[in-house]
Parts: sequence; C-alpha cells; structure tokens
Amino acid sequence: MPEHSLERLTVRLAPGLFIVLWSSGFIGAKYGLPYAEPFTFLSIRMIVAVALLAVMMAIGRPPWPTRAVVGHNVVSGLLVHGCYLGGLFIAIGSGLSTGLVALVVSLQPVLNSAVANRLLGERVAPRQWIGFALGVVGVYLVVQGKLASHDTAWPAWPAVTVSLLGITAGTLYQKRFGGGVDWRAQVLIQYVAAGCVFGLIALGFETGIVTWNWQFVFALAWLVFVMSFAAVWLFYFLIKRIATTRLTSLLYLMPPVTALLGWALFDERLAPLALLGMAICVAGVFIANRP
Repeated sequence: MPEHSLERLTVRLAPGLFIVLWSSGFIGAKYGLPYAEPFTFLSIRMIVAVALLAVMMAIGRPPWPTRAVVGHNVVSGLLVHGCYLGGLFIAIGSGLSTGLVALVVSLQPVLNSAVANRLLGERVAPRQWIGFALGVVGVYLVVQGKLASHDTAWPAWPAVTVSLLGITAGTLYQKRFGGGVDWRAQVLIQYVAAGCVFGLIALGFETGIVTWNWQFVFALAWLVFVMSFAAVWLFYFLIKRIATTRLTSLLYLMPPVTALLGWALFDERLAPLALLGMAICVAGVFIANRP
C-alpha cells in the first residue's frame, strides 16, 4: 500500500480508536484512585512513563528539539497533562461522578470553537455549531441520571473547571506552537514538566501512601501504556492532521463511550434516555465533521 494511502487510512481509523482509548481513562481512574491519592497516583504514572520514554529515546536517538520548541512543549505539557489530568483526578477523587466530569469537559468543543477562528484561522461553519449544540444535548441525556447522585468535596468543581480550561488551551497552544518535533521527545518533555508539578503537589499536600494490589497495578499499567502512550500519541497525531474544531468535537463521544465501558465492565445500567443521548451525540459529531 502506498505511503500516502496508508496515512489516509490511519487518519480515518484514528478518531474512533482515539475516543475509545481516551474514554478508558475514566475506567483507569475508577480502578486506581481508591488505593492512592490523586497526585501520588499521577506522579507514579509519570515516573513510569518518563522512564519508558527515556529508554525509547536512548534506543531510537531522535533529534532533540531547539530550546524554543522545548519551551513550547513545556507549556503544552502543563496545560494538556498538568491541568487536565490534575483537575480530572481531583474531581473524581473528591466524589464528583464520572458522568458529571464528562459533562463539564464536553463543553470543550464549544469553548474551543469560540476562539479557534481567532487564534488559528479556522472558520467554524453554521452546521458545526449545530453539531456542537446536538452534542451538548446528547451528553446531558447520557449523564442526566447521575446529576443528582453525587456527594462531592469542595475542590471538585474548581478542579473540573481547571481541567476543561487546561485541555482547551493546551489543544490550541499545541496546534499553533508545539509541532516540528519527534513525538518521543515531545511527549517526554511534556511528561517531565507535568510530572514535576504532580510530584511537588504530592510531596506538599498528600501522605504518599499507596496500597499496592492487583487493582492498582492494573490501573497504573492501563494509564501508562494505553493512555500515556497510545491515546496521547493519537491525540497529537490528529492535532497535526485535522482541524482543531473537528478534533474537539470528537470529545462529545467520550461520555457515551464511557457509559458503554461502565456497562460492559461494571454492569452499570443504561437508561433509555442515555441510549437516545448517545444517538444524538453521534449525530452531532457526524454533522460537525461532515466534509
């Protein structure tokens, strides 16, 4: 198969695989957070990921980026990984349901599209706004059954807001400034930056106690290999090849896919309204991404 045909095929298949892997991060958090505090868990995850990337760098010896590119990727890492993951884990660890977290984060396409045309020159067509609106409605129907069933500590809502702003700003910043570097060096820089912040917060505000059992090890392995490598590589692969508004509109599929994973793995019921919401989400993403 010619190289350009293989790349086109990869671009077509990557969004579906990306959203499944990205949604599985909630499953990893649900498995692991009962056995470690949020930033302790994230610090261990980053230490393992950075060690594996360092080995890959030593074997492959990709070119190291310039100082300016390193600086841009430090900023991207602090936003995409530091703010997004940190806020996500604090919110879930504080008792906010994964459905509510997904609902807040799903506002990213609308927030992103409001500034993408100004910062990146990406025109947001009327049909895309229609698709975004359908996505919000569909996400609400998916998670509405969980809205009244949560017991949260006070940091949850500020944390999930920081998560939303971090992933939005990080996506835009990475699209504009973070390219032109081998993915191994890029992700290594970003993980080191985020890992330093996680480690400092864990040392300053958490006990550092970890219950090492098979559930925690499974969650850690899943988040390192599936999320930190496969899903993040697909995220940056798609950032380089499709418009930011199209990429972020895919995040409307995260709550429905998370709900399906919860049904498959934890036998969580799917109400009829949730099934209707999934169909509306799919329709919204189709409209937003239609050529």
